[in-house]
Amino acid sequence: MLQRLVDAAAAEAEIERVRSLSGDALRRCWQSEFGRPLPRSLSVELLRRMIAHRIQEEAFGTLDRATLKLLDGLARRDGARRGERNLKIGTVLVRDYHGRRHTVTVAPEGYVWESTSYSSLSAIARAMTGTVWNGPRFFAVKSAPGNDPPVHGRRRARSAETQPSARASQTSPR
Repeated sequence: MLQRLVDAAAAEAEIERVRSLSGDALRRCWQSEFGRPLPRSLSVELLRRMIAHRIQEEAFGTLDRATLKLLDGLARRDGARRGERNLKIGTVLVRDYHGRRHTVTVAPEGYVWESTSYSSLSAIARAMTGTVWNGPRFFAVKSAPGNDPPVHGRRRARSAETQPSARASQTSPR
């Protein structure tokens, strides 16, 4: 973390002053801190927190480039790999395909299959089968809780008893 030498008591006093500001004074403070108009959707409490964060950032510094890059990568990866978020590093996925057992290990940078790194399960499924697959479906990986895709139209979600079971050990192609 990048740090600056400052008086912590002065930063704390400035944050305390922001806590006591009225709505109009907070809007003026926002304008002076950020140099742009206040977004309409911010609540007064969120406005106070954002200004306080800016004061702390200016006083004590911000994250270094490597940490910012790591966080940005994690944020982007979560968006792209929505259904795979619940896989922890070190998890081993096993899939029997055409009479052969394949193992995939979840790694910090993606996945490892046959000593080769891949960025997605779909890329591994494509390499295994030679056809395009939804990787999480191919390996029977369930979505993280709360990440189920929305149901559109008149279709209803099936109950657990009526859903076909997805097993990673099935050997039949598609």
